[in-house]
Amino acid sequence: QVQLVESGGGLVQAGGSLRLSCAASGRTFSNYGMGWFRQAPGKEREFVAASSRSGGNTYYGDSVKGRFTISRDNAKNTVFLQMNILKPEDTAVYYCAANEYGLAVPAHIHYKYWGQGTQVTVSS
Repeated sequence: QVQLVESGGGLVQAGGSLRLSCAASGRTFSNYGMGWFRQAPGKEREFVAASSRSGGNTYYGDSVKGRFTISRDNAKNTVFLQMNILKPEDTAVYYCAANEYGLAVPAHIHYKYWGQGTQVTVSS
């Protein structure tokens, strides 16, 4: 079992930046591939970014490429999402998730553990 807790969300103006954190506890964090997803009201869950267990492989959704960066610190059991040049359409609840494959995969069905989410609101 892995417990995930996101933090760092908030209200920011368009063009600004936020850094989300996801702290993991439970089993060995470095065994898991990690992902970030988001869901806006009335919309389906959307893949944002993923990292392999080592952090050596990353994968991004098309809408965030070049603006968001996923990273992880296995010594601190934490994964991060640096979000730059934020847009109003980035407004959503952001979730981190862990997959047991250790891979950077985009499909949410591969993720077994999920956090509770953190709200990000970007004003225009």
